[in-house]
Amino acid sequence: MNMDFFMVGPSLISLLSGIAILVWPKLLNYIVAFYLILFGLVGLVPLVLV
Repeated sequence: MNMDFFMVGPSLISLLSGIAILVWPKLLNYIVAFYLILFGLVGLVPLVLV
C-alpha cells in the first residue's frame, strides 16, 4: 500500500462520515462504528507490515 493512504485515509473517512451524519442523522451509530473499526485497522496495518 501507498504510505500516502495512511496519512489521508483517516481524514477522508472522517470528512465523509461527517457529511453522511448531516444528511442521514439516523446512521450516526453505524457511521461511528465503521469509522472506529477503519481507523483502528489503518492504525494497526503499519505495525503488522513491519
